[in-house]
Amino acid sequence: MSHVDVPEWFVRSHSIWSKDSNWMGYVEVSNDEESHRIGRRDIVVAWRGTVAPTEWFTDLKTKLEQFDDDKKNITLQCGFLGICKSKDEFTRYNKLSASEQVMEEFKKHVSFYRENGERVSLTLTAHSLGGALALLNAYEVAISIPHFFISVVSFGAPRVGNMAFKEKLNELGVKTLGVVVKQDIVSKVPGIIVNKILKKLDKMAQKLTWVYRHVGQLKLDVFMSPYLKHESDLSGRHNLEVYLHLLDGFLGKKLKFRWNARRDLALVNKSSDMLIEELKIREFWFRLPHKGLVLNKHGRWVKPGTEPEDIPSPFSTEISNHDPTY
Repeated sequence: MSHVDVPEWFVRSHSIWSKDSNWMGYVEVSNDEESHRIGRRDIVVAWRGTVAPTEWFTDLKTKLEQFDDDKKNITLQCGFLGICKSKDEFTRYNKLSASEQVMEEFKKHVSFYRENGERVSLTLTAHSLGGALALLNAYEVAISIPHFFISVVSFGAPRVGNMAFKEKLNELGVKTLGVVVKQDIVSKVPGIIVNKILKKLDKMAQKLTWVYRHVGQLKLDVFMSPYLKHESDLSGRHNLEVYLHLLDGFLGKKLKFRWNARRDLALVNKSSDMLIEELKIREFWFRLPHKGLVLNKHGRWVKPGTEPEDIPSPFSTEISNHDPTY
């Protein structure tokens, strides 16, 4: 979890089962058909975006932390680094840090497929906060396994580090594509005010170790789509479906929005209200059937069953083993 100081009332206003841990993403591997198509076995690490309230504070923090690496003056945002590296041997769920858990799983897959004589690659993908964590993850893998094919595709990610960090990633051969929407404020933090001022002094600012830099940026514009509202909507412009819609219709900065874009327009309003009224697509239309409840064997509506060992609980094992479906 993000370890930032927030008012006690803010923490109390959100129900949490653990103040130390939560779900951050997953690791997948391409199947035989896809591996044959791309010519290698691709391991995919997908980090989730900003969800927990304290993580929004982390996104906005501006403090950069020195990251020793061959005296390259690499500095990284301390909040993102903390989420990746924090751990506590006395807690049930994060005795290993998120970084250590991912690296352990990743190395296990690399070893297995290389022993089978296969070429292996790594793709990291994420939205929002996850984009920052994906870059840190990519950096760690590149340092641990030199000359490994690594690519990062992020959407609406905040800045992570300074120019030295960006240059080091390029030196390590990490391929990056950071998709950002021009009107999305999250992609402008941390350091939104300072970076905007120093943008006019670009060459001089590059030498400053405390100035944030994006890595491999592709900038999109809400106004390029004839289907999106132009009114200010901070959360809507950060929505992943809006990003995917804009990317699907993008052909070039000076070209019109692709008329035959394949992605369904209705998906934009799945969890936002960004489509123009003329389309008559209901806003925030996605709902779980029966609001997530299922009918159990006793004829009662309950939350779906979960294996006892997978039930997140800060309490004792005895309480955790209680069957929630009864």
